[in-house]
Amino acid sequence: MSSLRITVLASMLMLLAVICVPAMAQDASTADVTWTELSKGQQRVLANFEDRWATLPPARREALVKGADRWLALSPDQRKDARQRFNRWRDLSVEERQQLRQRYREFQQLPRVQQRRIRNNFRRFRDLPPEQREQLQQRWRDLPQDERQRIREQLRRERRNR
Repeated sequence: MSSLRITVLASMLMLLAVICVPAMAQDASTADVTWTELSKGQQRVLANFEDRWATLPPARREALVKGADRWLALSPDQRKDARQRFNRWRDLSVEERQQLRQRYREFQQLPRVQQRRIRNNFRRFRDLPPEQREQLQQRWRDLPQDERQRIREQLRRERRNR
């Protein structure tokens, strides 16, 4: 190999090291944190993991630390809402959870414009007075099963055509 090639290769490797090592060190600092290096707040949030913290894979520890930090950044009202959502999730059957995961994957594959429209419609529904929400839900439940199925199919076709 010529000295020019060796020089170029060495330069590229050094450049790669300069770029990658700080990023890897940053990831490692979060992932390789020991239990005692966690803040008191993080330890409180992650208390269920204390006994097995050292045996968790680095990626799992990193995800848990990030989750704990997000939790600690929430207001008391936001934490209350999150607990309620978690309890609802916990009470779902395995099949219901699978259905929700599938629907979420389908939602994620929609174009951003369509996702935004769905979110806006949901917010409008959520912001309606409870009586109005219940009326709309009841109207849907009162539709014959075949009519509800026809509407679902129509919505699916519209999604595919966009």
